[in-house]
Amino acid sequence: MRTYALTVFDDSGEKLLDESFTAPTDDEAKTVGQARLEEAGFQGHTHRCVTPEAKLILFHR
Repeated sequence: MRTYALTVFDDSGEKLLDESFTAPTDDEAKTVGQARLEEAGFQGHTHRCVTPEAKLILFHR
């Protein structure tokens, strides 16, 4: 399992969500990240999900 970081920002740049989670693959991490965003109601906010190597797998601005 690998650890991914999911971060959500408001328009001023303040962090609204900053959490990590584990997933076996980047594709599964993307799915988990999208589900977490929907669950928290943050789909329309600026967000990113990165791999342990800092590769963006999910991004919205």
